[in-house]
Formats: sequence, structure tokens, C-alpha cells
Amino acid sequence: MSPETVASPNVIRDVPGQEHAAAFLARAAVHPHHAYLFTGPEGSGKRLGMRAFAAALLCPTGGCGGCRACRLALGERHPNMVMLEPAGPDILVGRDSADTNTARWLVGQAYLTPIEPGPKVMVVLQADRLRVEAADVLLKVLEEPPRDTVFILLSARPDEIPETVRSRCQEVPFPPLSESFVVETLVREGFPEDGARLACRLAGGNLGRARRIVRDEAGLGFRDAALEALETAGRGAAGPLAAAEKLTAAAKGFRASLGAELDEELSPYLDARGRPEDAYRGVVRRIQERHERRTRRAEREFLDSALLALSACYRDRVATAVGAGDVVINLDLAQAGLAGWSEGNAGQAMGAIEEARADLADETNLNPRLVLERMFLRLSALAA
Repeated sequence: MSPETVASPNVIRDVPGQEHAAAFLARAAVHPHHAYLFTGPEGSGKRLGMRAFAAALLCPTGGCGGCRACRLALGERHPNMVMLEPAGPDILVGRDSADTNTARWLVGQAYLTPIEPGPKVMVVLQADRLRVEAADVLLKVLEEPPRDTVFILLSARPDEIPETVRSRCQEVPFPPLSESFVVETLVREGFPEDGARLACRLAGGNLGRARRIVRDEAGLGFRDAALEALETAGRGAAGPLAAAEKLTAAAKGFRASLGAELDEELSPYLDARGRPEDAYRGVVRRIQERHERRTRRAEREFLDSALLALSACYRDRVATAVGAGDVVINLDLAQAGLAGWSEGNAGQAMGAIEEARADLADETNLNPRLVLERMFLRLSALAA
């Protein structure tokens, strides 16, 4: 069968807005290579592509989309899928194969017999965060891969992956999704166009994030918290410190809300007494570990979203001042009370916010509250 006549599996056909990547994966699923590198910005769909490709490889019929294997793979819960995700700033080499979420652990898992009949899919998320020594360990298994094992690496910064690792993988690019595609998708799902466009711009074109914003009543909570904190920062000398406290408290509240998600995700794998069924102990453990990682990151991710929204408000002030209102992000805010700011001061405010975002992104760095206090002090000085 020629590449042109390969029918796209149902699961791959559903990868949104990435026709070229989907066509490549449909062909690759027939005769898979041992390693792939999915590249593209956050929200471009490369993780959805990974799930779809894994489902096509693990499904007995090549990716029907409805069977047990497909459902588990699409949920990243298939027993034959092994996920390696950074637990901290970097992916470490690890002491040995028992040191979870490390390169040596992944390699050890690759050589084990699969839990269920069929191939194994080894996934490395944020592969650009591999330490040099961890990349060397991964390179060895890519050079001599176990039989019936496919590696899928994902990265938004592929240039930071060692060339020795990249050269062992077939690269699959996922370019950014266009605003028109994201908005049209959300409108087809039943959301109003104005809300869909606002969510798309606030999410930076990230379809999954835009969907969460427009679907959830609290979807704009991060922006509301940021604007409330900014207002607090202007209330006298103690305002910036109170603003940092308010935004930090909002982030902690968001983290606490994630507990219900874990219960819902675990429920299909627990028996009547609430204990993991024997066949799914490994799946339950991976879900719990993934939830723990998300919980650890939750506060900083909330703060990053809040600061990004705040920066967008200052950006909108600059755009309005220079007559570029068509690129305004916060379509519903009427400059968010920043009409009195000059373009220069708004630009400096964006710089202060971006510095704070960079500090928060470094998980070994300063106390988040101290970072926020310094930022709000600078914003208050600019406003004065």
C-alpha cells in the first residue's frame, strides 16, 4: 500500500489542526520506527498527537478509537505505556532502574516484558530538560532499542536536546494552531464566538487551555486574581505586600481544588472498598505520581497564568495607544484600568512581570511570595 493510500486511523484523524503531522503518523503506525521526536510550542497538539499515535500502536485494529486499548492510551493509562516527566527542573540520570522518573528508570522499564500483549510505548515529556548524563543513558537504548518498543519524545525546545539523541529520532513538527482554527473548533463545540476568541487569545492559541477557560465558570479565575491583586497593590505603601499575599493565597486555593480530579481519575480502577484492583496497581501508581507532580507545580502554574494575563493587560495598553486595537488580547476589559499609563511605563511594567515569570519558572529559585512582592513594588513605583 503506498503512503498516499494509507487510511488514517480514527484516533489520528482526530488530532486537531495538524493535517501534515496526522498524515505522517498514519503512515508511521503501519511500520513504526523505533523513535520519534514531536516538536512544537505548548498547545500545538503534540501531546494529543502522542496519545493518538500510542493508541494506534496499541490498538488491536490499529486505532479504532473506541476499544479499551484506545481509551486507555488516549488517557495515558495503558499498562504498556511508560511516561517519563520531569519531577523537578531537570530529568536526572538516576541512581539505578528503581529510581523513578529518571533516565535509568525509563531504560529499565523499556527492557521489561510488557504487562499486556503487544508493543510498548515509552514517552519522554519535555525531553529538552534531560541532563547531559541522562541524555547519554537514553542514547544507548535508542541505539540498541528493545524489540517491539517505540520511543516518543516531546519538546517545545528541540534545539536544547543533544544532537546525538535527535539524530536517532524521526522528527514530527507540530506548528502553532491558528486563531481561526481554535475559535472555529470551540464554536463547533457550542461555545459563543466572542468567548471563544477571548479564551484563544488569553491561552496564546493553546486549544486545550482555551477550552478550559471557556468551559469552566472559574476559567478566568487566574486573570481575576491578578487584576484584584494589581488593584490592591495601589492602596498605599503596604499595598504591594498585600497584593502578593492575595495572589499567593489564590494560587494555594487553586492547588487545593485539584484533589477532586484525582478521585475522579482513580475511580474506574478501584474496587468496592476503594482499593486498587490488582491488574491496575501500576496504572494507579502512575496516575498518583502524575497528580503529585501536577500538584507540586499547580501554584507556580497558576501564578504564571496570572502574570501572563497581567502582562497582556499592559500589552493591550500599548497596542491601543499605537492604534493596533485589532490585536488586543483582553477583548472584554477596556484597558483594565490602565488608560492613564504611557506606552513607556506599560512596557517597563511588562518587563518587570516577565522577570518575575522567569524567577518563578526556576523551581530552585526564590520564594514565590518574595518574587511577587518585588514585582508589585516595581509596578506601584511605575504607576506613581
